[in-house]
Amino acid sequence: MPTSPAFLEHCLELLAGFGAASAKRMFGGHALYLDGLTVALILDDTLFLKTDAETTPRFEGAGSKPFGYQRRGATAIITSYWSAPDEALESPALLAPWVRLAQAAALRAQAAKAAKQPLRKKPAAKKSARKSSTPR
Repeated sequence: MPTSPAFLEHCLELLAGFGAASAKRMFGGHALYLDGLTVALILDDTLFLKTDAETTPRFEGAGSKPFGYQRRGATAIITSYWSAPDEALESPALLAPWVRLAQAAALRAQAAKAAKQPLRKKPAAKKSARKSSTPR
């Protein structure tokens, strides 16, 4: 079932107080961004927030479920996105602690990715070969 436009708009409104909220279509759902950082996914009218080893236990303790999808007859589970607690979708104030956890997890993931990438050296400036204007 595709994401309903009303649910997408509701989620974007809930996130608006945390930064510049935007969405992009992705795999039949949407990726949600805050200030250009991916913090959530929406699929089948379910909001999944970014997690990591530090934040997953909080989501699990709240009864959230990991994001999963069907792949070649089996369900693939993506443990870096967990559903937002149902009551959190009622207001920005109730969603706030969960969004902060998602933002923190996304920032840690971004920092870890940057740390793994080798530093690129700037190419040396090419010296231009000048012809002497002095006659020989």
